[in-house]
Amino acid sequence: MTRPPQTLASTPGSTPGTLGTTLAGAAVAPRASDQPARPSPAELGVGARLSLHPHRDDFVDVIVGALAGARVRDVEVTTDDVSTFVRGTEDAVVRYLFDVLLAAVGAGGHLVAHVHLSRGCPGEVDCTLADDSLLFSGDVPTLPASGVRAAAHWALYPLDDGGPGRTGDHMAAITAAIDAARERVDVTSEHFVTRLDGDLADVLSTVVAGWLGAGRSVRHVVTHATISLGSPSWDAR
Repeated sequence: MTRPPQTLASTPGSTPGTLGTTLAGAAVAPRASDQPARPSPAELGVGARLSLHPHRDDFVDVIVGALAGARVRDVEVTTDDVSTFVRGTEDAVVRYLFDVLLAAVGAGGHLVAHVHLSRGCPGEVDCTLADDSLLFSGDVPTLPASGVRAAAHWALYPLDDGGPGRTGDHMAAITAAIDAARERVDVTSEHFVTRLDGDLADVLSTVVAGWLGAGRSVRHVVTHATISLGSPSWDAR
């Protein structure tokens, strides 16, 4: 399917951070001029790529309908002939992806989606973050149960190059993310990936939790999930 690049919305903005000091045991509210502005999602390099693959003859209508029907709130969305780019805060991006997936699977049949999340700036056209920057990592969005069964092959890439006097240890963040995943969904070890089974909301939340968790100690973190919904093979088991 070939479509010209199309931007649906572009409304993300920076959110002031908070900075407090304590004097003689009493909290002192910072002056507005003392509050550093939190970098925008573009400056932090927060975003996603989404590709939908409905196994239906009317796949074009399903893709276009899902993208048009999702709630676009505080995100920039640009679609071309390969994938859809989404930029905004972590919370806004994840909620948009969830809406699109629900809209697409609602058409019926077997749907496969590729979800790619990145934060930490590398790969952006213009990046001004210092190499040793650690980025604020927010809470995992709370997604309502969808009632939709999902299976995913998930990979997490904390691109930890180490630092002064410290070697990189990317496996620590990966192991912690897999251990935490078992509290949300069924987890199976597979070749090169980890399989996740559960409600779509829980599967997507697990992917996001690993991504954000690794981001608390590693600047550049990428995660990828291939998500299968409505697979006909499930009926044969």
